[in-house]
Amino acid sequence: MFFKQVFDPKLAQYAYLVGCQATGEAIVIDPMRDIDQYDRMAQAEGLRIMAAADTHIHADYISGLREFAERKVKVYASDEGDKDWKYEWLINSKGYDYQLLKDGDTFSVGRVEITAIHTPGHTPEHLIYAITDRGGGATEPLGAVTGDFIFVGDLGRPDLLESAAGQAGIMEPSARRLYKTVKSIDGLADYMLVWPGHGAGSACGKSLGAVPHSSIGYERRFNPALKAATSEDNFVEFILEGQPEPPMYFARMKRDNKSGPAVFKGEYPKPENTTPETLAQKAAQKGVAVVDARTRDKYAEAHLPGSLLSPLNKAFNTIIGSFVDEDEDIYLIIDDNKLEEAIRDLIRVGLDRIKGYITPEQFEEYRRNGGKVESMPVKTFAEAKDELGGPNVAVVDVRKYADYEPEHIPGAVNAADSRLPEYLDNIPKDKKLYVHCVAGSRSAVSAAYLKRAGYNTVLIDDNFDNWKQLGGNVVSE
Repeated sequence: MFFKQVFDPKLAQYAYLVGCQATGEAIVIDPMRDIDQYDRMAQAEGLRIMAAADTHIHADYISGLREFAERKVKVYASDEGDKDWKYEWLINSKGYDYQLLKDGDTFSVGRVEITAIHTPGHTPEHLIYAITDRGGGATEPLGAVTGDFIFVGDLGRPDLLESAAGQAGIMEPSARRLYKTVKSIDGLADYMLVWPGHGAGSACGKSLGAVPHSSIGYERRFNPALKAATSEDNFVEFILEGQPEPPMYFARMKRDNKSGPAVFKGEYPKPENTTPETLAQKAAQKGVAVVDARTRDKYAEAHLPGSLLSPLNKAFNTIIGSFVDEDEDIYLIIDDNKLEEAIRDLIRVGLDRIKGYITPEQFEEYRRNGGKVESMPVKTFAEAKDELGGPNVAVVDVRKYADYEPEHIPGAVNAADSRLPEYLDNIPKDKKLYVHCVAGSRSAVSAAYLKRAGYNTVLIDDNFDNWKQLGGNVVSE
């Protein structure tokens, strides 16, 4: 059996390429939307992708399952869950080769046997896939692709259908259902490997480990969420407490993966290289997002009025997915050699309207020639300390609530960066805003977003620990 774990560090997502070397057939489990990456991996190993499967309707990225279905690859998806959590684009579809799976259903790719196990809680329809290498003589599973059920050191959060998808009153019942699922897998052997859907950095749990795989037995002994399952009430309290705010775009991902994302068939957006003058005009228009992917210091020094900031780092998908609407045309300020990376990042979170770009060099030439630019004030905590208590000043703390709650500057407005648009009504528009986070990266993109929304912003580009070392007051909520 061939087995490869494919990691995307920006979304902290794992996909899996599993193949039978005897027959040359392979399956991809939990693929991302740009499926050509898996084709290249399979071809390098002499394999052909004959099947694809999803563990559940994903919230944090657009699945590649429909792209595979369009290519006449057989796809597998859950038929569990209630009527509201079915693969609507797949049910009764014409032209797709597919199988909807119930608990215990088994299928094979070559001599690799895959068994679906219904594991509701994170979502109602969630499946894990136990994998048995029949070609290697095995009669029991080596491990399971566990999706968003069991992570290394955590379980998939059961609150997303309420906190991200807006289904009121479903958080606690989902947590109780997850507890029953935890108790129902007692029959899985301790030696079985756990191949999770996400690693550290994902918002699909609160304390995911960075180790790429584990075992059922190890997680039973050391996973805090599993250890909390001493009683149902204790488990529910533990699993719901301290979950991070889900990014704004999660609701769209749930919707699109359920109803059916648009398909590319390998033809990804091809933005044209345009002019800074064009981008300057676009940045002033509604329905357009000009995204500056340079560093925060370059942006603060000079940027196009009305542009957003989001450096092409690990937070790029999350920030742009949360700050930009799916119907907005997107223009980028980015290096030529990073353009393809940015395009893939954007389409993975359903932002397809990527129309044009300029390079940083083009921007600098525009600036030297007298093109209109703006700057954003930047201060350290030491420089801003005497100003923060002023009557016309407000502090905006864009850390997660779990970081804000134990200690924050008195009177600071908490507005987690990944959900900043929904906090605008709580942020005073008649005051100068001093925006901070832990170390400056999240506050930079947030200050730029607030500036675009018409606020008077100052970026605190500093470590929050420095505020405390200066003797600045902190309080707990």
